[in-house]
Amino acid sequence: MEFNFNIEGGNFSRAGTASSEIKKILKQLNVDSNLIKRIVVALYEAEVNVVAHAWEGNIYVHIRPDAIEVTVADKGPGIPDINLAMQEGYSTASPEVREMGFGAGMGLPNMQKNCDKLQIESEINIGTKVTMLTYLKPQ
Repeated sequence: MEFNFNIEGGNFSRAGTASSEIKKILKQLNVDSNLIKRIVVALYEAEVNVVAHAWEGNIYVHIRPDAIEVTVADKGPGIPDINLAMQEGYSTASPEVREMGFGAGMGLPNMQKNCDKLQIESEINIGTKVTMLTYLKPQ
């Protein structure tokens, strides 16, 4: 099964819509509740990152027999230093984003903690692509 969601940069009122929909779908498919929590936390973090930092983006969710694969691709400024961005607490969020309660610098670290495999590709002034893989059974 595959699902696709569009994300509008800057639209915080819609942030979390895709992760809520995927949560409902995974519950209907009787996916283990602990796995659902991990997948939804990682997806929500990715979704908010697009809203906070990019102009637009897409979420692709592929439900495979062995795993859930989530790809979040955006058009935006890109990540200049992925290693630095992976450090807890590091953030490039604007003051306005921080005032709304986002931008604490936990997005990428939380994604990494809540999936089994994380891959990040980014090009300056083009965008970022994050791929998260969560296995349905222990590997």
